[in-house]
Amino acid sequence: MDYLPIFANLRHKPVLVVGGGKTAARKIQLLIRAGAHIQVVSYELSKALSDMLATNNIQWIAKIYHPKQLAQVFLVIAATNNSQLNSRIYKDATDRYLLANVVDELPNCSFIFPSIIDRSPVVIAISSSGTAPVLSRLLREKIESLLPAHLGQMAKIANQWRSKVKARFYILSDRRRFWDKAFNGLFSSHIASGNIDEAKRVLDRQLSEINVSLGEIILVGAGPGSSGLLTLRGLQVMQLADVLLYDYLVSDEILNLGRRDAERICVGKRANAHSVSQKDINNMLVKLAKQGKRVVRLKGGDPLIFGRGGEELQAAASAGVPFQVVPGITAAVGVTAYAGIPLTHRDYAQSVLFVTGHCRKNGTVIDWSALSQSDQTLVIYMGSIASEEITHQLITHGRDLTTPVAVISRGTYQDQQVQTGILQNLFELTRHTPAPTLLVIGTVVNLHQQLAWYQNSKKIHG
Repeated sequence: MDYLPIFANLRHKPVLVVGGGKTAARKIQLLIRAGAHIQVVSYELSKALSDMLATNNIQWIAKIYHPKQLAQVFLVIAATNNSQLNSRIYKDATDRYLLANVVDELPNCSFIFPSIIDRSPVVIAISSSGTAPVLSRLLREKIESLLPAHLGQMAKIANQWRSKVKARFYILSDRRRFWDKAFNGLFSSHIASGNIDEAKRVLDRQLSEINVSLGEIILVGAGPGSSGLLTLRGLQVMQLADVLLYDYLVSDEILNLGRRDAERICVGKRANAHSVSQKDINNMLVKLAKQGKRVVRLKGGDPLIFGRGGEELQAAASAGVPFQVVPGITAAVGVTAYAGIPLTHRDYAQSVLFVTGHCRKNGTVIDWSALSQSDQTLVIYMGSIASEEITHQLITHGRDLTTPVAVISRGTYQDQQVQTGILQNLFELTRHTPAPTLLVIGTVVNLHQQLAWYQNSKKIHG
């Protein structure tokens, strides 16, 4: 280990910065966040640094560096474009047993600035020991995407409860189990949702009722298929799940992003082949949550658009089980974007309708006249099986039989297929396309050939 990673308390401590340009300003911005008292030596200051002088704890103490300025400072930063001066500052500092950093001159550094992930009071630092700062930055970006923004708030509240927990649990291992349950359970979820008062009540209940099981249900939209379209919040929640209940439409690459030791239960439903009834799924969600488990219900696309997510939330609410929702990119938005078909365009369509081609028997009668207007885009989920009936009804109710249509199969997957044609040939287009499919009807489909950017397409002329 070339450097010992430590976190220094700089609050109200004097730090000398020699240099007044952009580089010095960047370092000073970090020092300001740490609460340091900053003393600047520079012949002149950049505009950014001059602006800082008026509003922050910074003093411009001299124009020319002198070793006496090192007296009674905590550490030193040299950020000038004069390498000889930088080396001199480093030597003067080390002779006085002061930590010094000469920016971009690793041999003249007794400490280095890491890449920082700030979720104060939680702070994570990443360093390559100065050998590959770009790599450190890339690692920071990857890790930062996995860490929820509410970590800091969670840590602050945990600090307020430390004495209570210590008084309640005398054994260290018991305290660890308490916090493990809190940070991975309902307390964390309430913080993420902004329900701070309820989060505190959860901690109090855990303290007063040791055996209480505080489970929850989290409804997560997995997006249309590609793991790149899973939301950041969805990924974070999946990695904390005790149980993952998922549908067939959730891709393996997304499932593999979940917590490794989470129980996985497929409750997928396919047209005309329902493996698990909706009632059974609702009961399973409630039962697992009441066992104290964090249950993540993964649904393709967005769970509240033709996904029966509302019914599952109703079941949770009726059973008194806490729940939350993580929206996803619905298929109509994600799949059409990958197919190069804008759903609206001021020259072609001023509105868009999302409808499902798979309705409950004895359900609401479809208003085909409203769906047949020529100046709107019609997107039909699960419409392949009923494509012949859809074609007949739209043409019967006034839609031109030459209206452009697209059948998008396995949208956003690597084997995505886009077939385009006209309305009268819709049934032919859907006959042999693998599920899942999305139907798009409207003149915006004509833009596909110009705007398609992902995979290939096939056009069938009518």
